[in-house]
Amino acid sequence: MKPRILCLALGLATLLPMARAQKLTNPFFAFDNGTGRDQKMPLEEQAELVKRTGYAGLGYTGALKVPEMMKALESRGLKMFSIYVAVRVDGDSPSYDAALPEAIRQLKGHGTVIWLTVQGTSPDGEERAVRMVREVADMAAESGLRVVLYPHMGFFVDRIEDALRIRKKVDRRNVGITFNLAHFLAVKDEPNLDQRLREAMPYLELVSINGAEHEGGWDRLILPLDRGEFDVFGLLKKLVAAGYKGPVGLQCYQVPGDIEDNLKRSMAAWRKFQERM
Repeated sequence: MKPRILCLALGLATLLPMARAQKLTNPFFAFDNGTGRDQKMPLEEQAELVKRTGYAGLGYTGALKVPEMMKALESRGLKMFSIYVAVRVDGDSPSYDAALPEAIRQLKGHGTVIWLTVQGTSPDGEERAVRMVREVADMAAESGLRVVLYPHMGFFVDRIEDALRIRKKVDRRNVGITFNLAHFLAVKDEPNLDQRLREAMPYLELVSINGAEHEGGWDRLILPLDRGEFDVFGLLKKLVAAGYKGPVGLQCYQVPGDIEDNLKRSMAAWRKFQERM
């Protein structure tokens, strides 16, 4: 083979793995705050809506009716990616939903993540938070499940740094953290985006996105995926380039308009991101 052709062939061999690595193949699921939960839509109808609009599954809220929601999804080839629950560090003693232990047992074998917020304030909040996350993580481990901390503006864990700190203190192999775009913007940390992603990557197991402006209230920080000035595609490129292969959820909290139209528009935007990537 001539030297020039050999160099070209070697160059292509180097580039092709990079091109493959840049594909956006992450599972994309919808939060149930965008599938009819707040409209009291029956679980079967929510699952059918998720299927019809092309999502890989659903992020569920709470620890009740878990088997019913799971059956509705799995019968349609969909996945329950998460249940969104909380531990509290305030009050006379730290606590979590009384239904959570049973929900964790019901989820055994389904690969659903326990998506965990840490709420409340207390003089010994840090100690309580670590203790409670460990307790939930140990229950989850018995069912072969993972716990992923969910930073939420205004909660005890409201920033990526908080989630990382608690995760390291908890020191359980089945505990990870979330990058949550809306709450990341809400705590006004956008200038540190690259640094936060670098810090999060070793523990990052879930990502939530949505269309967004750079600042404002929820009506500006949570939009359909085809709206807003924030560069969501740029964020996804950074995540994929860093090796993130986990699920991506669509946050839909209080997005006005027709829920099916919103889901369709956001899915169309996601598919355009895939084409561009």
